[in-house]
Amino acid sequence: MRFDSGRVCLDLVATFTPHEWIPDGDELRVWLAGAGLVPDRTPLARVGPDWAAAFRALRGDVETLVRAELAGADPDENALARVNALAAGPPPGLCAVRDQDGHLVRELCGGVECGALLAAVARDAVELLTDPGDLALLRACEGDGCTRVYLDTSRGHRRRWCSSELCGNRERVARHRRRALASGSR
Repeated sequence: MRFDSGRVCLDLVATFTPHEWIPDGDELRVWLAGAGLVPDRTPLARVGPDWAAAFRALRGDVETLVRAELAGADPDENALARVNALAAGPPPGLCAVRDQDGHLVRELCGGVECGALLAAVARDAVELLTDPGDLALLRACEGDGCTRVYLDTSRGHRRRWCSSELCGNRERVARHRRRALASGSR
């Protein structure tokens, strides 16, 4: 899993490319920790298939809204209503507690609730969709076959790929092959 889209909600959208990254609760646990939605060492025992289904549904709605924005189209009202409803919920509460060594560490207060974590991601989507600055940086990867979206925070805002190391490298290799074939056929 990659967490380099620039927003948590866009990282969630990326969990379906090139295959389903959160098919079950086990993979959702990995994504929640990797996305920074739960502090390190947070027990996630209750995360199950119902949680994974809820996050996949939110992912679909966020993707629908983001793709509409990229296309300059009106947002799907049903997807928008569902994201807004989730965003209205209370986010997870954070507490500072002492670890075994006496250092302060973050912990979720009151345990881990699916609705609170969904609210955090939905709020991130609402913030993205209502922030003209971030919307101006929203891009779709130009990599062949890549469907990822990301925020272009590069210096000149001319980034073409979700990842220079992956999609960018594939494009450069393909371009090199085309030039080599063209020069060899003359």
